[in-house]
Amino acid sequence: MTPYKFLKNIAVVAHVDHGKTTLVDGLLHQSGTFGEREEVKERVMDSGDIERERGITIKAKNCAIFWNDCKINLLDTPGHADFGGEVERSLMMVDGVLLLVDAAEGCLPQTRFVLSKAMQRGIKIGVVVNKVDRPDARIDEVKEEIEDLLLELASFLEIEDFDLDIPFLYASGKDGWASLNQDEQTSDLRVLLDFMASDYYPVPSFDKEGGLELLVTNLSYSSFLGTLSIGRIQRGKITKHSQATLIGKDNRKNFKVSSIQVYDKLGMNEVEEAEAGEIVILSGVEESQIGDTICDKKDGEPLERIEVEPPTVGVFVSVSTSPLSGQEGDYLTSRKLEEFLVDSCRHNVALKYEETDDPKVYKLMGRGELQLAIVFEELRREGFEFMLSRPEVIFGEEDGQKTEPYEKLVLDIPSDATGAVTEKLAQRKGIMEGMVPIGDTRTRMEFIIPSRGLIGYRSRFLTDTRGEGIMSSEYLGYRPYAGDLLARQNGAIVADRPGKMTPYALFNLLSLGKQFVKPGEKCYEGMVIGEYTKTNDTNVNAVREKHLSSMRTAGKDVNIILPPIQPRTLDWALDWIDNDEWVEVTPNSIRIRKKVLEANMRSVVRK
Repeated sequence: MTPYKFLKNIAVVAHVDHGKTTLVDGLLHQSGTFGEREEVKERVMDSGDIERERGITIKAKNCAIFWNDCKINLLDTPGHADFGGEVERSLMMVDGVLLLVDAAEGCLPQTRFVLSKAMQRGIKIGVVVNKVDRPDARIDEVKEEIEDLLLELASFLEIEDFDLDIPFLYASGKDGWASLNQDEQTSDLRVLLDFMASDYYPVPSFDKEGGLELLVTNLSYSSFLGTLSIGRIQRGKITKHSQATLIGKDNRKNFKVSSIQVYDKLGMNEVEEAEAGEIVILSGVEESQIGDTICDKKDGEPLERIEVEPPTVGVFVSVSTSPLSGQEGDYLTSRKLEEFLVDSCRHNVALKYEETDDPKVYKLMGRGELQLAIVFEELRREGFEFMLSRPEVIFGEEDGQKTEPYEKLVLDIPSDATGAVTEKLAQRKGIMEGMVPIGDTRTRMEFIIPSRGLIGYRSRFLTDTRGEGIMSSEYLGYRPYAGDLLARQNGAIVADRPGKMTPYALFNLLSLGKQFVKPGEKCYEGMVIGEYTKTNDTNVNAVREKHLSSMRTAGKDVNIILPPIQPRTLDWALDWIDNDEWVEVTPNSIRIRKKVLEANMRSVVRK
């Protein structure tokens, strides 16, 4: 017998940094998930190293909370628009959504995205206005924004019978309390837990007697069990050691279910059988892919495959051909590189990869720069050496006219930065749609801009807003081509010979522009060591040493002090490079190089 009477499947969704993972922490603690003496990290659901470093959720994760007579399968989803594919997949496994909105920032693009997807699927929506204890909270305005957004989306999606009577709760995830009244502060999250277990969210209503049907919505891997297929049972039940059929895109395969697991608190618990409505983790079939159907009949009909919005940005990834290749990484071959890309695309339906005419080069496509940068950060941590091109948008064609993806860009910035931001976005073909003040010192601006106008803009934006700006975007679809753009305004300072860079040489090159390298690092002909102050490139000697003589001069013993350099991260490098450059990536280093290394084979004039 199960230790609970009711089952609820609920996803927690929000825009990035609105407090989802912190609130889920509080729910796990206060529902008795952890033992009294158990030591638990903050943001326990952000289990990946990159997630903890960046403070964002990258992959959707499941846990189970037991409250009163109810088991709640809770999905913590990413909040960044680049990981929208994860959110879309998660919504296929739930009957309810808990939408978190920041009490000061209000509705942002990802809020609109997840709401529209939930409304299309007819999923019950509850709203939590989070961070109500912020000094700049504007609770009434934000509540009005959410209601307006629901009305707008119901009209846009032509949902005639949409119930706008949606409950609002008010919470502080950081302090661990929730309330039904915005003027009342409670001492815990009991109100929210009661709400999630209440009749508002439906119990899965599937046919438990019919034949088995399950849609694979996620994949994992266990060194003990092999490939794990994750999904919600849509009909019937599944029993351990029973025979089942996997229906793929082009094939069918019979297999024996070797293990069935369900989510139990933060872990998984093996069971003998599971019924319709439960989210299960199955092992026994190695070739499953996201979107496949598992059923109990050979002649079973496949469920509708998962289709997410198409990729909009692509990056060429190549085996490293650098003069310094093979010195820091373990994997250098195209075969290993292709294996990793195939596996990444299997685990994330928002990613696509394709081969090119060059057997050393592949093209990986995704939703945005950040999503691709995360994939390549994982790749380098696995011990690979490889090279990346500048991200480029995927163009289309409609009625013989060239089209490109556009985004709606929402900026929350200090009011004194509006001039600088508007000027930079105008250069990138951005068109302002609206500008409203938020409080006394901040302004919200909305732009429609081609996706390629945002490539490389993030670091410029943080500089213009002194690190205080918040930038988020929403994919709008393909529109007519906006015209040519120069990728980067300034040229590059390029080393013209190999060797070890010296303080003396770098000090004498400071007048040319900003440098990316430190003395003592190795360089080679064609390696970029800095950003030139002029539009074109320049070739320099970065390994020159000071000639020694027997004469003592006044400046002989002057201590050379070089200015600090910014950290060379993968995101920064992909933002900075131009079309004639590669980012060279190893487990220990990020370098930028020209595609053509020999100085006499390339021009310093940029087009």
